[in-house]
Amino acid sequence: MPFRRGARVLLFDEEDRVLLVRGHDQDQPERTWWFTVGGGIDPGESPRQAAVREVREETGLRLDPDGLLGPVAERTAVFDFLRQAVRQHELFFVARVVRPGALSHEGWTAVERSFMDEARWWHLEDLGRSGLEIFPSELVSLATGLLAGWDGAVRQLLEQRRVR
Repeated sequence: MPFRRGARVLLFDEEDRVLLVRGHDQDQPERTWWFTVGGGIDPGESPRQAAVREVREETGLRLDPDGLLGPVAERTAVFDFLRQAVRQHELFFVARVVRPGALSHEGWTAVERSFMDEARWWHLEDLGRSGLEIFPSELVSLATGLLAGWDGAVRQLLEQRRVR
């Protein structure tokens, strides 16, 4: 099973909304889920550099690497990617933006365009009541606990498997 390292960002705006991306299964386009902004760490990149790059590519928003907190959490996930199961170890950072403006998907790669549908801001209460499939599954409780600030602890999230 291929393995890769990933960096993800819990990105909050001034209204304490979190930014998520909606994706779909290429073989079952009606099956969708929401996930944090982020992706694979390229060779020679630090997790922090990858997190900033991924936010810029997936949303058009520019973050200062020094403005990221964390990593605040980590997990291992197994999921389908390009029709094969992949294991990814992920580090999660936190960042905040004020008046982010319009989101852009112009930086999406061809691969991202094949399974990513949209990005949008979510109020945590709405997300918690939505009944939608969300990754990581502990996202609402993790994000709620980080709104007041980060205590320096790296939370260990459950290993998740999302494979057909």
